[in-house]
Amino acid sequence: MNNRTGLIIGIIFIVLITSLLTFSISAVIFLGKGFLEQRYEISFDPETVRYESIKKFNQARAVLKENFYEDVDENVLLEGAVAGMAAFLGDPYTVYYNKEQMQKLLEVPKKTEETYVGIGVTIITDTDGLVTIIEPFVGSPAYEAGIKQGDKIIGIDGEDVTSLKDENAIVQMIRGPENTTVKVTVYRPSEGRSIDFEITRKKITIQLNIRSELLDGDIGYIRLISFMDDKIDKEFEEHLQKLLDQKIKGLIIDLRDNTGGYYHKVINITDRIIPEGLIVYTEDRNKEVKKEFSDKKELGLPLAILINENSASASEILAGAVKDHKKGILVGEKTFGKGLVQDLISLDDGSGIKITVSRYFTPSGVCIHGTGIEPDVHVKLDDKYAYTPISQVPREDDTQLKKAIESLRRIIG
Repeated sequence: MNNRTGLIIGIIFIVLITSLLTFSISAVIFLGKGFLEQRYEISFDPETVRYESIKKFNQARAVLKENFYEDVDENVLLEGAVAGMAAFLGDPYTVYYNKEQMQKLLEVPKKTEETYVGIGVTIITDTDGLVTIIEPFVGSPAYEAGIKQGDKIIGIDGEDVTSLKDENAIVQMIRGPENTTVKVTVYRPSEGRSIDFEITRKKITIQLNIRSELLDGDIGYIRLISFMDDKIDKEFEEHLQKLLDQKIKGLIIDLRDNTGGYYHKVINITDRIIPEGLIVYTEDRNKEVKKEFSDKKELGLPLAILINENSASASEILAGAVKDHKKGILVGEKTFGKGLVQDLISLDDGSGIKITVSRYFTPSGVCIHGTGIEPDVHVKLDDKYAYTPISQVPREDDTQLKKAIESLRRIIG
C-alpha cells in the first residue's frame, strides 16, 4: 500500500468514526481528477439536534440552489443561515452583523464628541426590535422635516432595516457627509401609515446629558438625559453639590425619556443616592450571579424620581434601587422594561454578534424585563403631549413634574 492510498483510507476511517458521534451536513475528503479536494463539515450534537432537522436543511439548500431563477452563491445562503440563527432566538437585542455592518458599528463616534453630521434624533430599539424615535432635537433637520416621537424607522435610502434591530447600526446608516440627503422611512403608529422623509444632513451639536436648576425656591432638579457619557457620574456629583450648596430641602431626578447607557456609570450614581446595600445583580443561563453594592454614603434628602415609558435599562436600575430601598418616591408612568445585558462578540471574518448574555434584577429580586417598574404615584401628561419629548413639554403643562414637587412638599412640610 503506498502512502497516498493509506492517506485516503485513513481519512475515510476518520469520517466514518465522526459520523457515529455527530450529525454532519457534509464531511468528506475525496480523490477527484488526480488530487485531493476538501469539503467542509458542520457538526451537531445528536442528543440535541434531530436528524430530520439536518435533512431539512440540506433539502432547503438544494431546492434554493437548483430552482432559484438566478445563480445561487452558497456563501450568501450560509450568511443568511447565520443571521437566521440569531433572529430565531426571538430576542430583539440579539443580532448578527455582517462584516460591513460590524465595521460601521465599531466606527460609531462616542457621545462625548461635541458634534456629528446627521439628522438630530435620539432613538431606542423597542420590544419588537424596531428602532424608534425618542426625540427629534428642536431645530434639527429631523425636527424641521416632521419626524415625531414614536415614529419607527423601517427604511433608509430604500433599504428595509426592520431586521437590523440595533440603534447604533441605524445611526451609521443615517449619518454621512454634510449637506447630503438621506431618505428615512418611518411607520407612524398614531396614524397607521408609513411616511418617507427626504432629510438633508447637517452638523449637529451633541446635546448635554445632564442639566440642573432650583425649583420652587428650595427643591433641586436634575435631569439625566442619558447615561451614555464617560463623565456622567462625575457631572452628576458636580450638579448635585451645586444644589446642596444652595441648601435644598428636596431633590427631583428626572429620568423621563432616558433610554439608558453605561452600566457602571449608573451604578456610581445610584451608589451616591441609596444607603449601603445591593444596587442590582445580573444572572446568566448558568445561574452565575454578579452583584453591585453601594457604600454607606447616601443622599440625606427627600427624593422623587420622574419616570415614563421611555425610561429604560440603566434608568430602570436607578429607579428600581431607589424604590426597593424606599429611598424616594417614583412619579410618572411605568418604565420601558428592558432588563437584559448584551455582549458584542467579533467573529473571525470581521462580522459579529450582539448577544444577550444575562438578565438584571432589582435588589428585591424582580426582573423588570418585559414588565417595567410601576411608579408609586401614577401621573399622565395631557393626551396632546402623547408624542412629545419631555424636553418640549411646556413647564406649565408638566403635570408629572408638578406632582413630584407636590409630593416632596408633603414630606418636607
